[in-house]
Amino acid sequence: MTALALDIGGTKMTAALVGDDGRPQNPVTVPTPESDVWDACADLLRNATEPATVTRIGVACSGPVNLETGSVAPINIAEWKDGFGLREHIAEVFPEADIHLAMDGSAAALGEHRFGAAVGVPDVLSLVVSTGIGGGLVLGGKIVAGASGNAGHIGHIVVPGSTTPCACGGIGCVETVSSGPSAVRWARELGWTGSTGTELAADAAAGEPIAITSLQRAGVALGQAIASAVALVDVRMVVIGGGFAQAGPPLWNPIQESIALHARLKFLDGLQVVPAALGGLGTLAGAAALTA
Repeated sequence: MTALALDIGGTKMTAALVGDDGRPQNPVTVPTPESDVWDACADLLRNATEPATVTRIGVACSGPVNLETGSVAPINIAEWKDGFGLREHIAEVFPEADIHLAMDGSAAALGEHRFGAAVGVPDVLSLVVSTGIGGGLVLGGKIVAGASGNAGHIGHIVVPGSTTPCACGGIGCVETVSSGPSAVRWARELGWTGSTGTELAADAAAGEPIAITSLQRAGVALGQAIASAVALVDVRMVVIGGGFAQAGPPLWNPIQESIALHARLKFLDGLQVVPAALGGLGTLAGAAALTA
């Protein structure tokens, strides 16, 4: 019996065999192309192992997802934005496999709960702060999927003061303030001359005023969204991962200060907000856990 894990994101796709310990083994990553996305994904899967031997596949994909139909409509994959029958297409390559699909944020939460920063913690909110902002919930040790599979999509909580249109079609989502590209865009509007979230974080660490202000703005908004979410779902741990979350104290200090200001209900005493432990493999680890 062979299990596969697959993580599909807007910039990259990763596949790996699942080891006896339930973790992904020797992952292989390819860029997510702008067109013919499924062809690239199918090649990645076929190269991972012989299709005839695979009995279980765990799939994490950028959302929104629809667990009932097995389709996805990720707003960061233009070719699939209007809907793509992912489970159906995977089944054509692996007809004997049981296929388990989850939104990438849910998979990240499950990965950290099973193998990472939240081991032994039954109730966890996870955020992935990168080119977008994803999220997921584990309550009572299990993924909370919601009616369609998109529970925990914290990137689309509306935060005070933001009127920027979001790729989801709404206005003022925290993703429009606190994702890497959003923070970069705002800083450039104020005259900063860099172009990436990595550069923005480096300049903030070096004391550049606009970069510092941009990360502070992003961190405050993230803290507001987190405070709202934890009051709603009553969790004691928040795990934050993703590339832009590596920006260090200029981002993390405002997050913590904002949460302390807004999350004041007594049942939230002792709330822990911690970095993800699994790095870029958290979502893939969650996809692997889906095959258990």
